[in-house]
Amino acid sequence: MEKYLRVGTIASTHGIRGEVKVFPTTDDMNRFKFLKKCVLDTGREYIELEVEGVKFFKQFAILKFKGYNSINDIEKYRGRDLLVDRENAVPLEEDEYFIADLIGLKVVTDEGEEFGHITDVLQTGANDVYEIEALDGKSYLFPVTRECILNIDLETSVVTVHILPGLLDL
Repeated sequence: MEKYLRVGTIASTHGIRGEVKVFPTTDDMNRFKFLKKCVLDTGREYIELEVEGVKFFKQFAILKFKGYNSINDIEKYRGRDLLVDRENAVPLEEDEYFIADLIGLKVVTDEGEEFGHITDVLQTGANDVYEIEALDGKSYLFPVTRECILNIDLETSVVTVHILPGLLDL
């Protein structure tokens, strides 16, 4: 499991006083209201930032960080990710998982055969969909339903699936 989870990406500066527009990569935009600290991934190092202010504009969170008081201080971080450590992550409900924890998990069928691994999680209106790359290199989409995804075991890094009729038809 990764130590940090991405909550957003700095899209641009906002005004001249060091605020940034953050494109959220979290399901819950309101999580920014309670964000006190985060980590900036500069590409070379991690910088811990203290959040001084939060407001919202359209699909963006506007953040102000302590010690960054001008556009010149912050504009070099455009396009960089904002992370939180697991202790500061939003608590998950039962049967909820962080996408970062699912990517790469081994997928086996309910008959015990290795099938492949998860390469992506697509979030649709009805339910999530796991993109699974099979051992033969083909990609398949599995709906995250109780009938299809039988078990997710993060400790063993294994997802057990039931292949529904027609699911492998391309």
